[in-house]
Amino acid sequence: MLHAEYPLYLANKPVQANRDLEVRDKFSGQVATRVACADAGLIGAAIAAAVDAEKPMRRLPPHARQAVLEHCVARFRERFDELALALCIEAGKPLGDAEGEVTRLIDTFRVAAGEAVRIDGELINLEISERAVGYRGFVQRVPVGACSFITPFNFPLNLVAHKVAPAIAAGCPFVLKPSEKTPVGALIIGSILAETELPEGAFSILPCTPEVAAPLVEDERLKLLSFTGGQVGWELKARAGRKKVVLELGGNAACIVDADQRGKLPALVKRLVFGAYYQSGQSCIKVQRILAHASLYGELRERFVRATHGLKAGDPKQRETFLGPLIDEAAAKRLEEWIGEATAAGAKLLTGGGRSGNRLEATVLENVPADAKLNRLEAFGPVTVLARFDDFDQALARVNDSDYGLQAGIFTDDLGHAMRAWNELEVGGVIVNDIPSFRVDNMPYGGIKRSGFGREGIRAAIADMTEPRLMVLRDAGWADQR
Repeated sequence: MLHAEYPLYLANKPVQANRDLEVRDKFSGQVATRVACADAGLIGAAIAAAVDAEKPMRRLPPHARQAVLEHCVARFRERFDELALALCIEAGKPLGDAEGEVTRLIDTFRVAAGEAVRIDGELINLEISERAVGYRGFVQRVPVGACSFITPFNFPLNLVAHKVAPAIAAGCPFVLKPSEKTPVGALIIGSILAETELPEGAFSILPCTPEVAAPLVEDERLKLLSFTGGQVGWELKARAGRKKVVLELGGNAACIVDADQRGKLPALVKRLVFGAYYQSGQSCIKVQRILAHASLYGELRERFVRATHGLKAGDPKQRETFLGPLIDEAAAKRLEEWIGEATAAGAKLLTGGGRSGNRLEATVLENVPADAKLNRLEAFGPVTVLARFDDFDQALARVNDSDYGLQAGIFTDDLGHAMRAWNELEVGGVIVNDIPSFRVDNMPYGGIKRSGFGREGIRAAIADMTEPRLMVLRDAGWADQR
């Protein structure tokens, strides 16, 4: 079980400022623990501490940063079950998904530990004309400075890891605001970071309400804002001033099933169902839209609906549960309304659609109008839209007919089709012969259009958290040259 209360972390130290923030078990609805909630004064103190820690963090040698990250990896392994249980309770995440996320947390810190000692520079040949003879250029990458991170509820460990681990590797102090709905995982990470020799002020982890978090966006002393969440990110960008901004703002991922896949439908449908309903669909790259070639659409629909109907829903702490609750009742009601709007406009409900509190049945629809919310917006829940296509280029166009562009999937044995999808799809990543939900934590990850800009993935994040600094060196004998 969770502890009765959790402190926040201010300048590397636990502070039990209060017990103001209730964290509820998302399945039972009962208060599971209480967490210290930061006020404006603590936010200001954390930013000041991070700014003061910029030079000590910059001077921390790469091997020392690596040692901090390796310590975290070891401690995450030791506290694996505790971390997984916290996810089950505070996020309503089924146990299998929770254990998978803890594994990814470990992977992310492990990869960052390797990258911490591989932040290399560049030697530039400047002798491109006679006037530059005797000059050489050197570039090193230096930390940008204090960063602010804001993370959502759906991956309380790994989305925190994708900001915190590269920041430590790069030498950047940071202030993290985890989602007030799921702060416990971030605070457990804080308790482990507090065991390390990071310079004072190197990190603060401050659960708080959005109303007091404005300085994390607006304070000009912060050099980078990395935000993962909804479309409010564009508003935050407008308020961020001169600092760097990285946004990951979701998607409505589509997956194409090409005409040559009939013989693979049993395995393919199993992957599609997983991609559509893992984490109860609360993933930016969950399978939301499936476009199947007309020649196999009927069989795929039958298999997909049957498999979806058979998913086990219930208490996420039970091993056999696949479909847990949504983060709150409002999220379930929103999707219930979208389903109703789609069916009223002519869509056919194939299975699911029922709601009880914050639990929504795994739902499948077809014939959903192109302008319906379930086609246009991010569902972020256990709802999937099926559609057929006759022509491959038509399928590509329908994937692109979206305001989002995070990732897309395509199942095909045609290399030409795979290459055309890679060239034509307006997304940050194209996944061939798997679902768009596929992500490995060292790959560059992010989107275009309303999905945001910038990339996560350890090396990509380190690039954002560092900047090039040039030195030009003239030959020592320059004064004797005639």
